[in-house]
Amino acid sequence: MVKKRITVAKGDGIGPEIMDATLEILKAAGADIEIDEIEVGEKVYLSGNSSGISSEAWDTIRENKVLLKAPITTPQGGGYKSLNVSMRKSLGLYANVRPCISLHPYVKTKHPEMDIVIIRENEEDLYAGIEHQQTDEVIQCLKLISRPGSEKIIRYAFEYAKVYGRKKVTCFSKDNIMKQTDGLFHEVFNEIAAEYPEIENEHWIVDIGAAKVADTPEYFDVIVMPNLYGDVISDIAAQITGSVGMGGSSNIGQVCSMFEAIHGSAPMIAGQGIANPSGLIQGAVMMLTHIGESDCAEKIQNAWLATIEDGIHTGDIYKEGTSKQLVNTKEFTKAVIERLGKQPKLLKGVEYRKDAVLNLPEYVKKPQKKKELRGVDIFVHWNGTDANELAAMLSPLDTDHVSLSMITNRGLKVWPNGFPETFCTDHWRCRYKPKEGYSMRKSDIIALLVKAEEHHIDSIKTENLYSFDGVEAYSLGQGQ
Repeated sequence: MVKKRITVAKGDGIGPEIMDATLEILKAAGADIEIDEIEVGEKVYLSGNSSGISSEAWDTIRENKVLLKAPITTPQGGGYKSLNVSMRKSLGLYANVRPCISLHPYVKTKHPEMDIVIIRENEEDLYAGIEHQQTDEVIQCLKLISRPGSEKIIRYAFEYAKVYGRKKVTCFSKDNIMKQTDGLFHEVFNEIAAEYPEIENEHWIVDIGAAKVADTPEYFDVIVMPNLYGDVISDIAAQITGSVGMGGSSNIGQVCSMFEAIHGSAPMIAGQGIANPSGLIQGAVMMLTHIGESDCAEKIQNAWLATIEDGIHTGDIYKEGTSKQLVNTKEFTKAVIERLGKQPKLLKGVEYRKDAVLNLPEYVKKPQKKKELRGVDIFVHWNGTDANELAAMLSPLDTDHVSLSMITNRGLKVWPNGFPETFCTDHWRCRYKPKEGYSMRKSDIIALLVKAEEHHIDSIKTENLYSFDGVEAYSLGQGQ
């Protein structure tokens, strides 16, 4: 049988120490793998490569299709982009999976019954990283939620629950406020949930959902959510199990996959030999199940649980009265290896399915909807504070067919009928709609912009307003 080739990146800070520990355990457990090592991260950035990774390293990752990665450091300043985000998006790793399980009573936690899995969309949302400064006082960040992105991650969550015997999938969004973006995510959740009647489903607004996770995590089973919420809540969930440093995660795509610890590179303790390798061990266990090495994954995970249960703890989780032995990285590694083949006595041992295959069909585009132009928002940079004054300045832009219908400031309607108490910054959204009986054309938008230039109106961007199959697909002004 041909061994599975994987790519390994030892990373920065404590990365090399915890990777060496993890690989030693994999070898001792008999993992049927071969390793190609690459260098990514801080040294590559500082060598003059602004991406933090070489083309040769990309080739190795794409050829092997499986990457086990230790934490990396993105240098401060210099405009360096996060390599973690670049990897996830470049390789199409759309699903981030983070199990968060209590190890009570061996790791201190207020939530002894906790056993949840956070499934986070990994490629879009605000993490598209599209930002612009538009005025002296206002910077925007575009939140992008797509139907294919939503369908893929939500279907993954239900398939995960189905294959791993989970009973419930919960969706978190904020569609009471972001009715278009988060509204789409919630809509897709409802559509896909209907295909899995055997699995309970529910939706929570993310703020109260986050509060419930922090207070009563045992209520949840699998939680699926857009990128930013998933990033925040998965760290909260990992921390309240007892330590964010104990968590691992998988990043799954249709072709490639990446496995890692969820903590950072911790440069302040690098080289001291005291780092806890548990997070990366957990990532490696997830990797083994992904490549079909379920027996080896079981052996390592149960040995790791037995080590925790025996009170052999690194400094980050060591507690007087609970822990029995304070160990460094190498000693912890040795303890796990000594327990290979053993089962925990109190903590629940694992048994991984050998046929755990998720049914994840490729996304199929939906029929194209009838798209109609219903207006335009012209964003204006103006240093005044009175929306009535701005409306008067804009009045020459009106035509026989198109006229100003609303002005907002930071989303709130301030004209017509705004309040003088409202604080306004220098960024104004000016909405133009067609008059009764007229079908707006893009040439009308061009004409508006030409007139704006003629009248010294500083237009900084436009957003076309559309309907799809007759449904208006743009937000109202707050208070409208």
